[in-house]
Amino acid sequence: MILADKITDLRKKNGWSQEELAEKMGVSRQAVSKWEGAQTVPDLEKILQLSRLFGVTTDYLLKDEIETEEYSLDADRAPVRRVTLIQAHENLEQRERAAKSIAAASFLCVVSVIPLLLLSAASEDARFQVSEGLAAGAGLVALLVLVAAAVAMFISCGFRNAPYEFLDKEPFETEYGVDGMVREKQKAYRPAHARCSIAAACLCVLSPVPLFLGLIREDEFLWVALLTVTLLLAGIGAALFIGTGVRWAAMQKLLKEGEYDRRDRKKTRLKERVSTAYWLSATAVYLAWSFLTADWEISWVVWPVAGVLFPVVMSLCSLLAEREK
Repeated sequence: MILADKITDLRKKNGWSQEELAEKMGVSRQAVSKWEGAQTVPDLEKILQLSRLFGVTTDYLLKDEIETEEYSLDADRAPVRRVTLIQAHENLEQRERAAKSIAAASFLCVVSVIPLLLLSAASEDARFQVSEGLAAGAGLVALLVLVAAAVAMFISCGFRNAPYEFLDKEPFETEYGVDGMVREKQKAYRPAHARCSIAAACLCVLSPVPLFLGLIREDEFLWVALLTVTLLLAGIGAALFIGTGVRWAAMQKLLKEGEYDRRDRKKTRLKERVSTAYWLSATAVYLAWSFLTADWEISWVVWPVAGVLFPVVMSLCSLLAEREK
């Protein structure tokens, strides 16, 4: 039995049309028709993809003398999950809601230090009758409350996303219609994604402007107040970046595009691990410096420095991943 007949038999056993198989393989229906008509032969990458999709060995597909189906052991141990149209809809809706929560939580993390900064500055200004003890106590309480609220949002999003964690951890295929539905949503959301990304970039670039304006007058409280404006602008920019990024990433994940392309998964996993370790380290440095020295007016510089260095770290990760290929 030749390869063309095997592809035809396996497709029919799975109940797929040529269009459905073409969508799962990322090719045109005409390409599948030519395979089954023995007019062309799939390349090696497509042979491997067919093997995984049908759960058979490559030997069975390539050797004409093997007519009895040989199922691969990997397929028996870990069958490929199939994402239905309903699951894809639910996942995109869930990520849309999660994007708002994650963006809000990120904003709270950035601005959590603002009450402490303002109260500390007020305690050192004769115009305000605020004691140092009250300023430190109330400021720290506000910081912890805001951070706790942000952490609760992150954890809640994690629990709600639990049913779809396999999209990050396991290979999966999408059923007929999923690809088209996601591409329509992606096309509709693309203009909003571009606007949010541009606005976020502008806010982040312009956020230091109030801080520089505060240097014109020798008023420490005014300088701290303008510093809080800088943090607010940076927080809004970060929230926009993250909010639109979460929705866009959900679509790319289902389409296996961008950083979720199978060929780039190793690079993506490396970036995710390094990113998590990087921001946890930055948080640890900030808290250790702040609590050990009580220099809350200075320790905030950890965040802009970490933000500037983060793209450099990610670029190094990409270079390392490329060298390992």
